[in-house]
Amino acid sequence: MAVETIAPDWEFDRFDDGSQKIHTEVQLKNYSRFLEEYTSQLRGIEEALDDSIGDVWDFTLDPIALKLLPYEQSSLLELIKTDNKVLNKVITVYAALCSEVKKLKYEAETKFYNGLLFYGEGVSDTSVVEGESQIQMGRFISFLQELSCFVSRCYEVVVNIVHQLAALYNSNKGTTKIIESSGVHFQTVYEHLGELLVVLLTLDEIMENHGTLKDHWKMYKRLLKSVHHNPGKFSIPEEKLKPFEKLLLKLEGQMLDGMILQACVEQRFDDPGEGVAVAKNGAFAEEFAFNIRTIFTSVESKIGEPSEIDQRDKYASVCGLFVLHFHIFRSVDKKFYKALLDICKKVPAVTLTANIIWFPDAFLLAKVPAAAKLMDKKSLQTIRAHRDTYLQQRAQALTKDVQSYYVFVTSWMMKMESILSTEHKGDKLAEDLNSRCNVFVQGILYAYSISTIIKTTMNMYMSMQRPMTKTSVKALCRLVELLKAVEHMFYRRSMVVADSVSHITQQLQSQALNAIGVAKKRVISDKKYSEQRLDVLSSLVLVENALSGPSTKERRLVVSLALCVGTQLKTFKDEELLPLQLVMKKLDLISELSERVKLQCDCSFLYWHRAVFPIYLDDVYDHAVDAARIHYMFSALRDCVPSMLHAKHMESCDQLLESYDKEIMDVFNEHLLDKLCKEIEKDLRLSVHTHLKLDDRNPFKVGMKDLAHFFSLKPIRFFNRFILIKAYVTHYLDRTFYNLTTVALHDWATYSEMRNLATQRYGLTMTEAHLPSQTLEQGLDVLEIMRNIHVFVSRYLYNLNNQIFVEKASNNKHLNTINIRHIANSIRTHGTGIMNTTVNFTYQFLQKKFYIFSQFMYDEHIKSRLIKDIRFFRETKDQSDQKYPFERAEKFNRGIRKLGISPDGQSYLDQFRQLISQIGNAMGYVRMIRSGGLHCCSSAIRFVPDLEDIVNFEELVKEEGLSEETQKAASVLDSVLEDLTSNSAEGTEYFKMLVAVFAAEFRSAKNMHLRNFYMIVPPLLLDQYLEFDSLHWFQAVRDKYKREMNAVVKEQSVQTASQDEKLLQTMNLTQKRLDVYLQEFELLHFSLSSARIFFRADKTAAEETQEEKKDKDAAVEGPLDGSALPELAPKLPSL
Repeated sequence: MAVETIAPDWEFDRFDDGSQKIHTEVQLKNYSRFLEEYTSQLRGIEEALDDSIGDVWDFTLDPIALKLLPYEQSSLLELIKTDNKVLNKVITVYAALCSEVKKLKYEAETKFYNGLLFYGEGVSDTSVVEGESQIQMGRFISFLQELSCFVSRCYEVVVNIVHQLAALYNSNKGTTKIIESSGVHFQTVYEHLGELLVVLLTLDEIMENHGTLKDHWKMYKRLLKSVHHNPGKFSIPEEKLKPFEKLLLKLEGQMLDGMILQACVEQRFDDPGEGVAVAKNGAFAEEFAFNIRTIFTSVESKIGEPSEIDQRDKYASVCGLFVLHFHIFRSVDKKFYKALLDICKKVPAVTLTANIIWFPDAFLLAKVPAAAKLMDKKSLQTIRAHRDTYLQQRAQALTKDVQSYYVFVTSWMMKMESILSTEHKGDKLAEDLNSRCNVFVQGILYAYSISTIIKTTMNMYMSMQRPMTKTSVKALCRLVELLKAVEHMFYRRSMVVADSVSHITQQLQSQALNAIGVAKKRVISDKKYSEQRLDVLSSLVLVENALSGPSTKERRLVVSLALCVGTQLKTFKDEELLPLQLVMKKLDLISELSERVKLQCDCSFLYWHRAVFPIYLDDVYDHAVDAARIHYMFSALRDCVPSMLHAKHMESCDQLLESYDKEIMDVFNEHLLDKLCKEIEKDLRLSVHTHLKLDDRNPFKVGMKDLAHFFSLKPIRFFNRFILIKAYVTHYLDRTFYNLTTVALHDWATYSEMRNLATQRYGLTMTEAHLPSQTLEQGLDVLEIMRNIHVFVSRYLYNLNNQIFVEKASNNKHLNTINIRHIANSIRTHGTGIMNTTVNFTYQFLQKKFYIFSQFMYDEHIKSRLIKDIRFFRETKDQSDQKYPFERAEKFNRGIRKLGISPDGQSYLDQFRQLISQIGNAMGYVRMIRSGGLHCCSSAIRFVPDLEDIVNFEELVKEEGLSEETQKAASVLDSVLEDLTSNSAEGTEYFKMLVAVFAAEFRSAKNMHLRNFYMIVPPLLLDQYLEFDSLHWFQAVRDKYKREMNAVVKEQSVQTASQDEKLLQTMNLTQKRLDVYLQEFELLHFSLSSARIFFRADKTAAEETQEEKKDKDAAVEGPLDGSALPELAPKLPSL
């Protein structure tokens, strides 16, 4: 029987129970959840690094950056491979020379231009130390030596290019031709040669315009002369000085005399050792001139047009080539010379780099004097005068240009957004890529046009030393913003642009390959064999090979050179050649898109025109609505930072950067931030003080500026800081309000209101000052009051119900108040022991006051009158309805007044009333001391969780066996807690104690004269309330005023009939006066009633009897002179 073999995993594969599917779904869910979380994290990182920090991020700070420029891994020898060995060599030589020119140009633009331009910068004129100039030049010599080597290298390359071209176009019939060159024009090589000549020309112009460098050079030479005369003093061997002096003379002759280009074109190009004829080579001379004219023709048609992109640079190249041609062959084409000068009418000046502007007419006249003699003076003067005309026209057209380009750039940005936000459609891919390509190119064209307007206008104004109007400055700054907006647009959409560029380059390469393929078939189909035709075919194959790869600058150079050979013999029809040339131009632009955008939008030239920055800031401040544009200006101001890193005249380029940073920030603070701070503060002040009607704030009359727009700006990036305008202004206001509140604490409410207004109106998050406000939490100190108790009781009024003292009058615009919180603060400051001292001191003060009180009541004039009134009341009370008559009180008052009046018009009774008030104030102060003590205790005890159950810390510490010091500390804590608990629960009844002590003494038999007091004033302290109530005084006053009011009303009714208006008015005034008097007496009655309740004056009969018995037992013989009063202090328990 055969045994069936079973696979090891058979039991799992045999049937599907669904578990595997469930497990798979679970894993997929987990994985999808992980992806979602990871995506959200990435999105968070992207948002953090994107636009959240600022509208324009610093390009140099990208954590991850996209470099779109492709780099070539293969060498030129590997790229240029065909079966035609001779052609390979020709193309390789020219390609190598062109690559060398590009490298030299890049080195000049990044290193040497910047090193020269920034020489002498970063040192203010006021802080220059003697000898600093020589030190700077000493540091700079090595740089000049490097520059000398660079210039020598450029000379060699120029000679080599001329020799290589002369060898190809040789009119000597005896020599064999390298390749058939009759229809071949290597225009690309001439363009590169022109670029190298422009580099030398630029170095000349920088030197010519650099006054500081020349001055420092002279100073350095003088220093060297001093050293030469006394080498021992400077510890320099004499044998080292001579070579150094020779080096300096060489450097001066080669570079500082403005002869760099001149020396290049005057080189000896005919070298017998090389075996190449140059000057007498007619074919080469003709070819040279032909290529210059060809380049010029392409420049002339485009220069000054909207589609211009690099024609000005090429125009400078053509002028350089023309000068070189003149010096080699010594022939001048007058017609061509005139055509070159005619361009100056369109373009009177060309910016070579930064602030270096070049005038072609002056250059051509100086470098080609033979041709200049042939021109009439009038036409030359016209060209020179045209500069002023051009500048005026440019200035007038600036505002219009700004408006036009504003529309152009914004519409272009909308196109960019719409095109880049849509996905590629498969059926319309080619059309979509073509439209994207056109939009990208259009952006570069706009950037070039705007950049040219700004540079030419600013540099011409600077070079010709003409004043610029504010309108022109503002317009140019607007253009700078637009330029940076274009750059930011490319940068912001860099992800999509990068994706598009790779597709567009492939599409353009495909179009070029199709055109080449058609031409190649045409050449192959022609059976006539010739070397020239073979060269054409080989060059087309080379173009195909070069285009079948990444669009690197080396491959595009090879294509350009190969097409110079491949386009001869009418390989391409005219309708084929033009589209191919257009495709290659587009390919150049798109392949170098990021580099081109960076170059055209570079605003490093603004460093030399930073004088416009204050005017720009004033404009931004005046037009706050579009304040966000300031981001673009700061982005432009940052562009010069990479260039500054090449400065060599300082110990470190950081010094130059710090100087620039400080200068810009000082201007920014002065012209925007500080003005903004002051304006916001002024607005808040005027808004809070509108009741004062300081000035007309009607927005329809004085205008309105909404500065809140500045606070919605995102932080501005500049160097190593973020400038947040909102935070700056908030800090300024916080600091100002705090400082001013400390100076005048009574203004705390005003500044608090201003803070709230700043939050509501401008959205500023203000910080509370946390200063004691002028309820003035600390208030007058208890000790201060105690020392000046006599002043305090006379100047303050006491509110019995609210327990608060209010100042009577003040010379300031505020009144001081003292309440329980102030007293509690003082007690917390000095400790609870101060309470006993204060009460004791107040007791001593009351002794003196009561003595004066007793003396007044003992006076015969007063006592006799009081006794007389008491006898009168007792005799007539039955007739007067048990009421003391009001008229009798008035008579008493008049009688007292007859006794005498003080200089301030007060009678004895008025002064006695003030004495009573002062005694009352002192008593109120004692009451407030107790309340303040309780308040202080309750504030301190609030940290104890449960007052009913307080643990004993000393016992707990002993149980844990802690140190003796800890046990002592725990013991102290226990005693403090016990003290606080008892005091917060009970307090000390100082007030009742004082009343009890004084009342008992006043009731004694020896002070019987005080029993008459109730006839003068309500007996608040002397327990004479029953006697006072027997007078029914308030009822008598009420009846008196009601009688008078009834009489007035009756009289009014009589007079109404007679219609005597004057008498009626008098009656009305009388009625109002009576109402006021009655109201005052009612208020006095209510105050007395509340005081009696407070002192528990209405006691029961049993309590009265008991207290009278105690008083009799405690009575002591003798008059009231203060000595008989018991000492209070021992009776006061500590709080």
